[in-house]
Amino acid sequence: MGSRSDFSALDLIKNKQVQAIIGPQSSVQADFVIDLGNKSHVPIISFSATSPSLSSLRSPYFIRAAQNDSSQVNAISAVVQAFGWREAVLIYVDNEFGEGIIPSLMGALEELSTRVPYRSLIPPSATDDQIGQELYKLMTMQTRVFIVHMLPPLGSRLLAKAKELGMMSKGYVWILTNGITDLLSSVDSSVVASSMQGVLGIKTYVPGTRNLDTFMIQWKKKFQQENPSVLSPPLNIFGYNAYDAARALAMAVEEMGMVNFSFEILNTSTDATDLDTIGVSQMFPMTGKSLKILVPVKMVSSFVTVTRDPTKNTSQVTGILYRRLRAVIENLPYALTYEFIPFALPNGSSAGSYNDMIDQVYYQNYDAVVGDTTILANRSLYVEFTLPYTESGVAMLVPYKDNKSKHAWVFLKPLTWDLWLATGCFFVFIALVVWILEHRINEDFRGPAMHQVGTSLWFSFSTMVFAQRERAFSNLTRFVVIVWVFVVLILTQSYTASLSSLLVLKNLQPTVTDVDQLLKSGENVGYQDETFLHEKLQQMTSDYKRLVPYKSAQECDTLLSKGSSEGGIAAAIDEVPYIKLVLSQYCHKYTMIPTLKNAGFGFVFPKGSPLVPDISRAILTVTEGPMTRIENAWFTSETNCLDSSSNSLGLDSFWGLFLIAGVVAVLALLIFM
Repeated sequence: MGSRSDFSALDLIKNKQVQAIIGPQSSVQADFVIDLGNKSHVPIISFSATSPSLSSLRSPYFIRAAQNDSSQVNAISAVVQAFGWREAVLIYVDNEFGEGIIPSLMGALEELSTRVPYRSLIPPSATDDQIGQELYKLMTMQTRVFIVHMLPPLGSRLLAKAKELGMMSKGYVWILTNGITDLLSSVDSSVVASSMQGVLGIKTYVPGTRNLDTFMIQWKKKFQQENPSVLSPPLNIFGYNAYDAARALAMAVEEMGMVNFSFEILNTSTDATDLDTIGVSQMFPMTGKSLKILVPVKMVSSFVTVTRDPTKNTSQVTGILYRRLRAVIENLPYALTYEFIPFALPNGSSAGSYNDMIDQVYYQNYDAVVGDTTILANRSLYVEFTLPYTESGVAMLVPYKDNKSKHAWVFLKPLTWDLWLATGCFFVFIALVVWILEHRINEDFRGPAMHQVGTSLWFSFSTMVFAQRERAFSNLTRFVVIVWVFVVLILTQSYTASLSSLLVLKNLQPTVTDVDQLLKSGENVGYQDETFLHEKLQQMTSDYKRLVPYKSAQECDTLLSKGSSEGGIAAAIDEVPYIKLVLSQYCHKYTMIPTLKNAGFGFVFPKGSPLVPDISRAILTVTEGPMTRIENAWFTSETNCLDSSSNSLGLDSFWGLFLIAGVVAVLALLIFM
């Protein structure tokens, strides 16, 4: 694709409806074309756009069939280090191609403590006079080491001008990147001889192979047939890359077979631009090799369940991890075929531990592992993990405390003893004040002494629950009573709120809150069998006999219900997703206490697998969407747990109150009798 690559690409996609484009040739042209490919789902394969900024992270439909410019910075820094140069000036073309290498080159020089006092930007269309003015500026500086990154047309003019100004003499150092050296065959030999003598350069190395020799013979033969006037046809690194890109694309088309090559037009508006009306390719099912994915055989069926059909010798995989993988694969920019293979013996039992399963990927017997595989540092030395797709961390699952013996007097807890005492004293005090203010003018407060005492106390205490039968004649009494009723209202409302909170939370106190306290207590501790936690717990305690394995949520509940004293466990230590699984079934009995940190679960691939970044990006995409809905469908939230648990109050919470009322009633009867 030439200088009109933007319009050519748009025409090829919109009108020709091509399914892939090889190009563009330069990094400057690539921006628009990559965006077109991303919008239309058409792969863009470039064999010569080398700028590091054109990364596949930007678009899954951009494929670089060439080394990016950052690959040469270590070689450049090695030259600088070998000669001990402490300063260097960077001279590069002022466009995306020139700027792309600068961050990594600056970083490599900084590691050598080599300072870059100045960066010279040369416009792509600079005249000889403009180049000369910039070189005069460089001559006034003390630095004499120049690193040049640009293409040959501009680079050859820059070096010729430097030769003219005497900047190729002794004491000057010029280092060229492969932007010039890889295309040196396209530069006039007289220019090379006159202005590039003594210049250092970094060039892409192409090792000689039998396949390369065969290709060169065939290519030269075909080239000379079509161009008989050219005796020695040159072929640079981009020619090799172009051949490899075209061959790889042809092989991919052959692998795909007959597929849907149509485009779907998403915007048919009459006032839409060409970009708005561009179609989307309906091609990326693949009929190639399916990924062989290992899955663990476990009893924790909610995560992954392997159902084997011995008559057909097939296995069906279900569970939350299977649904998560499907959600991730559906968000990939290409189709991915796969088959699940249980990691099991012929009898259906597990064929080994998680480390054994990971070893199968390391030895390249299988392509991936999908399961509840924890991301660990020692495992990452041999395989590559995707980003975690679950909540990370290790937690304790502990029962709630049994507080039934203390519930009978829970009604006393909302107020402290000094507040109870102050409240009682004020009831008596208000009764005294009312009697003083009323007994001379109000018949209800006259009579025998005991009657007056009883009426006054009755008047004061009854303000808690209902209006008094006795009338207050004195305005002072009414003022005192209004203020006292307000105080009583605040007290009763506060008491009610505090009591409600105590009654709701009475069973929500964990029996254990600290893992070190648990391990030192001598109680039995549970862990899920065949996980890394067994080894982790052995590092934390020397009493291995107290470590009890379990294989399912039901078995965990049974052990916790028994308790450590009866051969069960006092708490279970497991990863957060497993704890949530148990809580989804027994949330009213247990609570989760965060304990340790880890990276969570990840999918396992071989080292260097190109699928890892794509799968990781897809995980990020679905984390807040489909994956959240899947998790909510399988796990009961804490709010739903509290809503589903019984909030009814029993006699055990209030028998103390009934006892007080009964004692008072019996005493009244005894006094009466």
